[in-house]
Amino acid sequence: MNMEIGLLHFWAQSDWVTRAVAIVLVLLSVASWYVIAVKAHAAWQARRCHARALAAFWGAPSLAAAIEVLRSEDRTGILASLAIAGANAAQLHHEHADRGIGAGVSVSEFITRSLRSQIVEAQATIESGLTFLASVGSTAPFIGLFGTVWGIYHALVGLSGATQVVLDKVAGPVGEALIMTAGGLFVAIPAVLAFNAFTRGNRLTLARLDGYAHDLHAYLTTGLRGRPGDKLVDLRALRAERSA
Repeated sequence: MNMEIGLLHFWAQSDWVTRAVAIVLVLLSVASWYVIAVKAHAAWQARRCHARALAAFWGAPSLAAAIEVLRSEDRTGILASLAIAGANAAQLHHEHADRGIGAGVSVSEFITRSLRSQIVEAQATIESGLTFLASVGSTAPFIGLFGTVWGIYHALVGLSGATQVVLDKVAGPVGEALIMTAGGLFVAIPAVLAFNAFTRGNRLTLARLDGYAHDLHAYLTTGLRGRPGDKLVDLRALRAERSA
């Protein structure tokens, strides 16, 4: 009850500048938590379906069937768009290899360019919203500090005409002004923690996407089907067998 009375009293005695700062902090908090919720759901969905989608892709009997399976299994659409871009590039190069401005480009280079362009687009999609979280984490404390400074200034102006300053009259307005600093930290800390967590998760996702692009490039150029998780050949055992 005391907290509610204090906040209401703070809002009642504040001017339009302090109220504007408080409204900005509330809007930034709501927007940052929305971005955090959306990014967390996307990251959870990617971890849940990417491994299953890749296993289904490499287990399909043909490229067309693999793409259809990937479309149904990959809810994020990132892996499916990469496979479609690579398949379209391979088909386009096969149809126009002898004519046009790309006649001198090898199929490997043509597919590499297409996959690289698609990875850039996927990276932009994955990293969307991180700039906003970084901006909120770096600016919200200073916005709250501005509200604190303005609140203290407003309190001192109100006490300027008093002949006798009582501690209770100063401590109340100053303490209420410091609430703005706490509000800025309350907005900034979750944004910074979420930005760091999402940045690390995005690095892992992009690393897996890059590995998948290399396997897909090898499959489209050579026909060799690489399947994530396949057991590697034991070279020492193979050499010992050959020497025997």
